[in-house]
Amino acid sequence: MKNDLLHTPDGVTDLFGEELKKRLAVQETILGVMREASYQDIKPPTFEYFDVFQKSVSATPARDLFKFFDKDGNTLVLRSDFTPQIARCVSSLFPGSVEGAVRVCYAGDVYLNASDLQGKRKQTTQTGLEFFGDASVSADAEVISLLIRTLLAAGLEELQVSIGHADFFRGICEESGLDREQEALIRTLIADRNYFAAEKQMFDLKIRDEYREMLLRISDFAGDPSQLKTAGKIAGNRKSLDAIARLSSVYEALAGSGLHRYVSFDLGMLSRYDYYTGVTFEAYTYGVGDAIAKGGRYDDLLGHFGKDAPATGFAITLDDLMTALARRGHV
Repeated sequence: MKNDLLHTPDGVTDLFGEELKKRLAVQETILGVMREASYQDIKPPTFEYFDVFQKSVSATPARDLFKFFDKDGNTLVLRSDFTPQIARCVSSLFPGSVEGAVRVCYAGDVYLNASDLQGKRKQTTQTGLEFFGDASVSADAEVISLLIRTLLAAGLEELQVSIGHADFFRGICEESGLDREQEALIRTLIADRNYFAAEKQMFDLKIRDEYREMLLRISDFAGDPSQLKTAGKIAGNRKSLDAIARLSSVYEALAGSGLHRYVSFDLGMLSRYDYYTGVTFEAYTYGVGDAIAKGGRYDDLLGHFGKDAPATGFAITLDDLMTALARRGHV
């Protein structure tokens, strides 16, 4: 009979000795690159009030949060996502307007109380950064270049950062007549690759054939920068065309630093995170099935906490990065 006193709950594990030493060394290397780029350390609490991770702010369903109560009956949750939490921190630390650039970096654990993790842990470690107060192309390029540089510094030699833009899909949805609620439903279905259900929903909503086909084929626009030109020829709305122009400018900025060889484009990159408003990106490498890092622009998120400021950032899942490094023999 299993002795529960000697075993961890499902989804968590103990770390010890050489394995932990290697992990902390990689984490410190990543943070070191960020600090050299003028990012300051920030350490938010492990748990917050439930409202910080409400549906309008976070993509994590309420049922997948670890919830508990304080002595006054307030609902508290363990951190499931750093970005809303750090947006709350910055809004609190800068009570006036966020003037100029505010750069922060962090490392810590996130917690997900889900039963269908497909081998992933309920407690994982993330290392990342957030850049507040700058809406420019150079800010997008800075964050993407720092993601590439941190992964290279950690020892990952083969990597690809796939870049998209939330407004390309959103522009087509608006042009087709979908409202925000309908757009969110179609986006989730396509992100889950449930194309049959997405097509049925659009039939039911009487979406015109050309828009329905465009939305179902959005993942076809992936690859080198030539895909941006191809997408530009079929996009008939200003929002989608502006998204393509922004991506082209980001690519030019990355080319200036020589990091463009690590970059590809994917206009079908659809995130379940509602807070993304612009350029989004994910990092991939061999030996790991999912993205080892995700990020993007979320200019409206601070508004939920009473502060208006543009923002962008990313989070590296350290557990997946360590798996990739181990399979390549780098740790």
